[in-house]
Amino acid sequence: MDEANEAALRDVPHASDYRLHPLLTIEELQHGEIDFPALVHRAQSRLDAFDGSPDAIVGYWDFPVSTLVPILSERYGLRSTSLESVVKCEHKYWSRIEQAKATDALPRFGLVDLEADDPVPPRGVRFPMWLKPVTAYSSELAFGVSDREEFRAAVAEIRAGVARVGRPFDFVLDRLELPPEIADAGGQACLAEEAITGDQVAVEGYVHNGEVTVYGTLDSLTYPGSPCFLRHQYPSQLPERVVGRLRDISTRVITRIGMDHATFSIEFFHDPETDTINLLEVNPRHSQAHAELFDHVDGAPNHHAMLSLALGRDPRLPHRQGEYAIAAKWYHRRFEDAVVLRSPTGDDLAALTRRIPGTAVHRVPPAGTRLSELPEQDSYSYELAHIVTAAHNEAELVAKYEDVVRSLPFTFKEVDG
Repeated sequence: MDEANEAALRDVPHASDYRLHPLLTIEELQHGEIDFPALVHRAQSRLDAFDGSPDAIVGYWDFPVSTLVPILSERYGLRSTSLESVVKCEHKYWSRIEQAKATDALPRFGLVDLEADDPVPPRGVRFPMWLKPVTAYSSELAFGVSDREEFRAAVAEIRAGVARVGRPFDFVLDRLELPPEIADAGGQACLAEEAITGDQVAVEGYVHNGEVTVYGTLDSLTYPGSPCFLRHQYPSQLPERVVGRLRDISTRVITRIGMDHATFSIEFFHDPETDTINLLEVNPRHSQAHAELFDHVDGAPNHHAMLSLALGRDPRLPHRQGEYAIAAKWYHRRFEDAVVLRSPTGDDLAALTRRIPGTAVHRVPPAGTRLSELPEQDSYSYELAHIVTAAHNEAELVAKYEDVVRSLPFTFKEVDG
């Protein structure tokens, strides 16, 4: 639980019915080497020492949180989707195999042999392509490559860093009866898949007693000429016929994976030139990054569905009952390394929010931070702030963001590469 999400959790319907207790910190879960057995032991010790009995265990982060939730829920007799269904999403190669059994809306893909002296692209997978560990988060160690030279450089970086998440993921795989091809790949493998083009879009939903419900579709816009996200925007501006196709593919894939009593989010590309849809990845959790957007537009954070499912309650979300017509989460980035000399204070951010209604700023690096040392960054940029804006139309949405960025009092010291 972090500060922004705690505020969103306290904004859900029936919030007064819930007593929320943090179990593990973000620092324990995501920073440095991940000792999965130690995390399980630590979580169980805290739950066993809890004065009372937990009614639900929930989480909205990727591995290791996504896999800890079903492991702990099973131990304490609580409602959750199965560990196998989560791993079928988190293991990108296994996920692609399962997706291919439900839809043809995906690119060619295959594994790269990281142990080979001179690794080569999988047969049938053509440049340009993306290379990524079979499990990772926040686009960590994900590289777009267009030729053999870039391929070799990306493989070298992935080979050097894959164990940070892959080694603890192997511990999770050992708890399951795996298909031979997944057992052979393990958790420290590298996936290659052909690059797909178009506009990015995300679908969010849940499964309740085996029935799949899609409750929202969002546009994901990137910086010009870059794969890095600029903003997630809700609701999507795509035509309803396209949204209907996304809903249908999502339902078939999630049914195939076998999730239940859980939220999910699926990322797609839609090419407006060809009207082609390609599935990028399936996440076995809703996106905490979108909580404030749903609250602004629909009148409740999407955390409501997660909490309700874990407690066996009706997970339906309100629709278009919020104060604004459109909302976005922006990723204010810097594309060169630097040391932060001055950073916005809490008072700066509070004054900004008061001056520009419908805005909030989160996750600002403090003064003295070297950007390249920030954890969980993508391979191409450094996040300076997460900025939420809500408005009555898209033009107002963009204007509020630009006003916030101009007002953030950052200063930097350039550093050599």
